[in-house]
Amino acid sequence: MASEISPKAEISPKARIGNNCKIFPFVYIEDDVVIGDNCIIFPFVSILDGTRMGDHNKIHQGSVIGALPQDFNFCGEKSECIIGNNNIIRENVVINRATHTGGQTVIGNDNVLMEGAHISHDTKVSDRCVFGYGTKIAGDCQIEDGVIFSSSVIENAKTRVGQGAMIQAGTTFSKDVPPYIICTKKSEFGGVNFTMGRVYGVNEKVLKHIANAYRLVFHGQTSLFDAINQIEQQVPDSPEIRHIIEFLRTAQQGIITKL
Repeated sequence: MASEISPKAEISPKARIGNNCKIFPFVYIEDDVVIGDNCIIFPFVSILDGTRMGDHNKIHQGSVIGALPQDFNFCGEKSECIIGNNNIIRENVVINRATHTGGQTVIGNDNVLMEGAHISHDTKVSDRCVFGYGTKIAGDCQIEDGVIFSSSVIENAKTRVGQGAMIQAGTTFSKDVPPYIICTKKSEFGGVNFTMGRVYGVNEKVLKHIANAYRLVFHGQTSLFDAINQIEQQVPDSPEIRHIIEFLRTAQQGIITKL
């Protein structure tokens, strides 16, 4: 089915628009843009060079997709902003493309970015994440599946958030947040996020093992290195425990602190 494109939208003839899209008046789309099928682009959205968008996305008023990176190292190079499928991007969201040639900012599938959220250059977002009102994600961050950011969260550069974690409203953090935990407003460990664990089908026995693992990390009197060794020796093996160990072992920025 042909797309419904308003004559009041400004769209480059070089841009590639998929089937059955609806593009409202006053949308601006540049040359080097690819948009998949069944997307809805509401008024006053700008989609800029380097954007590659999948299917079934809804982009609401005032959002800017593929904006130039806000990075002093940016020298005008070509780079990409990759948007997957089934994302809801609400009003006034900004997503920057990557800084250098060959780089990508990536938003996966089934994510919700609420009003005023900002995803900076070279950040990688997986699937089924929620970004609350006014949440700001700095450059070069990595966000795994099913992460929930409450409103007005600030994630500083080069940090990671593990699968199924939840960040409370108003939190600013500069260290990694491990999988399946709650990060408090003071950027501290606030317990295991059992709700998201259950959403991901983690059984109750494994959830208890996860809690035991984090008890060793956050309530023990040892270094992170020793805590990881204790997890390997004392906590029964599972894919979730292995993932936690790997995440902790590769935490270049360190991890958030205990209460």
